[in-house]
Amino acid sequence: MSSPANAEAQVSELELLFSMFPNEILVDDQLALADLRDYIQGKMQSSPTSRLQYTIHLHLEALNVVCTLSCAFPPNYPAVLPEISIRSEALYRSQQMQINTDLYEYLRRSCCGEICVLNAIEWIKDHAVTYMIKESLAVDKRQPANRTKNVICTRLWIYSHHIYNKEKRKNILEWAKELSLTGFSMPGKPGVVCVEGAHSTCEEYWARIKRLTWKRILIRHREDTTMDITNKEMTSVIQMFQKFTDFEEKIFTVHGNRSNHMDFGQLYQFLNERDCGDIFQMYFGVEGKAS
Repeated sequence: MSSPANAEAQVSELELLFSMFPNEILVDDQLALADLRDYIQGKMQSSPTSRLQYTIHLHLEALNVVCTLSCAFPPNYPAVLPEISIRSEALYRSQQMQINTDLYEYLRRSCCGEICVLNAIEWIKDHAVTYMIKESLAVDKRQPANRTKNVICTRLWIYSHHIYNKEKRKNILEWAKELSLTGFSMPGKPGVVCVEGAHSTCEEYWARIKRLTWKRILIRHREDTTMDITNKEMTSVIQMFQKFTDFEEKIFTVHGNRSNHMDFGQLYQFLNERDCGDIFQMYFGVEGKAS
């Protein structure tokens, strides 16, 4: 369980990182951050159930490559270590596993009980290039058929205060199909959008969506999975990751004075049928129940 002191340390660390890397940080769940701030200010009596998660894109000038640092924080961080992982297209699977193992050992030895993201960033800047050079040397000795290739598949769960506008609903559908993404959208209040596919196209979709005018929109949760595409077609690998077969707008039974609220029980049943039932509580803070 988190304490106000732990929560304050998490928020203070994030604010420090924002001041140093204003364009490189993406908070995955803005509601989790808002809950932490409310908890610190005494607006919440119990500690938040969701945890702070954010992504930092680090440019390593020595090799002119970008490393992505994914950070997830247990409620009692910094009393315990966070979950921090590194990925980069410049790293093969074996080197990616090794650098993450070595980073964890460094944090365990040096930072347990203290905020440590900045320490992790400095360690990566100092050491990541070594792993990439080793891998580059090893690649020269490999046959192309034996080369391991990875692709990152992403699933974004987007939350909006509401989705009513017909033009926005049209964009949500057409952009997903243009970018070959699968998933669904649910208009109404609140609005829900899920897209899944290749990491780059999901990011392009989000960039387009957030440029529209919204009362409130954010990524409520994201799933990034590294998939092995050695000797496989990209399309077949993405299909293995997908939980949806196409992209569609889902209209459930409506209720409310303005008939603008979808039946959450039907939404939960729809998600459960696609092995996504746990997402319901992340969105709405309550356990789902089928209608």
